[in-house]
Amino acid sequence: MPVKLFCGLIGPGDRLAESLRHLETEFGPVEFATPAALFDFTDYYRDEMGPDLLRKWIALKGLRERAYLALAKHLAVGIEERLGRGGKRTVNIDPGYVDEAQVVLSTAKNYAHRIYIGMGYYAEPTLVYVRGRFRPLEWTYPDYRSPQAMEFFERARASYHRDLR
Repeated sequence: MPVKLFCGLIGPGDRLAESLRHLETEFGPVEFATPAALFDFTDYYRDEMGPDLLRKWIALKGLRERAYLALAKHLAVGIEERLGRGGKRTVNIDPGYVDEAQVVLSTAKNYAHRIYIGMGYYAEPTLVYVRGRFRPLEWTYPDYRSPQAMEFFERARASYHRDLR
């Protein structure tokens, strides 16, 4: 069954804009995106990318096979490396997908709840669709619990349904 591909982006505003151009080259047109919002959920990226980081999600047009997620993460890491400076990333790009029942993220870090998908990457169920809405799991990142995220993923799920028709 195909899925709707999305990317979560974190970085300074100028790097988000530049990464969007690279993402469209690799993955095709963006269908819709959230406005960039202050990313103040954690300081995890501060040492690498600096202060005043922004968060943005984009949904890509069309549907992909689930197995594409490992390649999407590989391509995203390549974009991060091309946009990096001095061996550090200037943007974080995390591809994932939305389907009928869940939001799944890609990651290079293994953990008990993550499933290996190839090429050194793992899939992490992040939100599940239960009783008419997405709900976070025990390990869901705080920004993926935000109203902006929930609105984005509801919209992506609706787009997924339209694309299936």
